[in-house]
Amino acid sequence: MTVRIYWCISDGGIAIAVKADVSNEADVIRLFKETENAFGTLDILVNNAVSQGYGPIEQISVEDFHQSFNVNVLGPVLTIQAALKLFGDKGGNIINISSGASKYPLQNASLYSSTKAALDAFTIALSKELGIKNVRINSVLPGATETEGAASAGVTAGSEYEKMFVEKTPLGRRGQPGDIAKAVVFLASDDAAWITGEQISVSGGMYGF
Repeated sequence: MTVRIYWCISDGGIAIAVKADVSNEADVIRLFKETENAFGTLDILVNNAVSQGYGPIEQISVEDFHQSFNVNVLGPVLTIQAALKLFGDKGGNIINISSGASKYPLQNASLYSSTKAALDAFTIALSKELGIKNVRINSVLPGATETEGAASAGVTAGSEYEKMFVEKTPLGRRGQPGDIAKAVVFLASDDAAWITGEQISVSGGMYGF
């Protein structure tokens, strides 16, 4: 099923929304076809879809494993393959939303942390492969951020988990989606034209590396 919604942006731009499962190759092909139909080309890809699987190792099922790796690792493989076709000779820019958990894995998050570590390795390897095509690729590694996914994992306002993360964050608060978005906008801009293959921590100092 395709859900295509158009918005007019205040500065005259156009945005569309297309419903798709990034772990499904046919859906990804359709997603990028819709993009091509609407805009003709592509300059920037941000991989932000995520499957957040938490729990002790004894509770990880085969289905959990494949769900996490299919969305968090296979998804970027498929979207990047599709994006490269639309980038063309002009090149492009890829930003993968990873996690500080890729460097500092969390208790009961072995599966999630592993997928993000794989995504970071993928990013570094591709920077060496795609540089000759004028394609930059970087990872953004958020710290504890106030999102729907975090809430579903039990990190809600006033919870013990939130207090723990805030205590570990030098800036003394949880991140907001806008904090992460600003780093993504920077990497997408020409100001970051000499940056590729990097893992940028945006964590309020929680993950200093």
